[in-house]
Amino acid sequence: MGGGRARRPRERGGHVLRRRRAGVAVALAALALAVLLSLAVGANPLPLGRVWEVLTHPDGSEASAVVWTERWPRTLVGVAAGAAFGVAGALVQALTRNPLADPGILGVNAGAGLAVTVGVALLGSATTGQYVWFAFAGAAAATVLVHLVGAGGRAAASPVTLVLAGVALGAVLGGVATFLTLIDPEVFRAVRSWGLGSVARTGVTDLVAVAPFLLAGLLVALALTGSLNALALGEESATSLGARVGLTRVLVVVAVTLLAGGGTALTGGLSFVGLMVPHVVRWSTGPDQRWVVAGSALAAPVLVLLADVLGRVVARPGEVQVGVLTAVVGAPVLIALARRRTASAL
Repeated sequence: MGGGRARRPRERGGHVLRRRRAGVAVALAALALAVLLSLAVGANPLPLGRVWEVLTHPDGSEASAVVWTERWPRTLVGVAAGAAFGVAGALVQALTRNPLADPGILGVNAGAGLAVTVGVALLGSATTGQYVWFAFAGAAAATVLVHLVGAGGRAAASPVTLVLAGVALGAVLGGVATFLTLIDPEVFRAVRSWGLGSVARTGVTDLVAVAPFLLAGLLVALALTGSLNALALGEESATSLGARVGLTRVLVVVAVTLLAGGGTALTGGLSFVGLMVPHVVRWSTGPDQRWVVAGSALAAPVLVLLADVLGRVVARPGEVQVGVLTAVVGAPVLIALARRRTASAL
């Protein structure tokens, strides 16, 4: 009898591990398919076989030019920004212990939007390269300000005060940005497109410039997964397990700033990616942050790329910006999550 009872936990553990590995395998396959579709679908559709030929043996043809100069850069931007938003969402949900939180709750999007608006209004900044740096600086400044306000003179802010400070400052920053766009029609037209979110606006040069920040944020996120698992047990339990709670929270804010700030700088706002993807990933991985962060990094780009592909199909020969479609897809999912009796455990 004792041997049977000893085997059952091991059997359950093995089942969970197999399920997690299967989930990662599915996410990898979905990502590969999404990349191929992103390269194949557009105003000039290409067969998947032809896309593969062009990727493996560039031949200078029109198809090769379309894939390498137009679709490959936006695909890379979609993968990078999607992974950044997905991991940032997983971190924010773990930090606040709220499965329905996203990076915007820390004021990241509002700070980036205000910085871009100010850049356009005061400095005449209108190029994509300038958008990137204004957006990143605004996102970083907003996140730091939220943390300072939330801390209120203490060594570290609690999750509740961070959320309250983020929502309040996000509303203020968003209101100021809206005011600036309303008093200047030129600013409104310049900022409107950026605010909707697009993977077609930035290129490889901008991605290379932002990539070190995204990579640093991802490395910090991966290093924090063990501490976040301990933090989910409560502050006292986490401290007894050796986790440094205050330092963990500060580093989470730093990682979210790097990831969500960099992603917002590249694409503008992509609604619901950071909220929806980590929540869905937890359905298959459970609450272990090591698997949630890894799964979100793989699954979020799938959502972004498929939304981008759908945007090219529904309005051909034009296209709908990806930020619009992630909101259209995400809103019903959010409603479904809200109707569930219990959210996925953190």
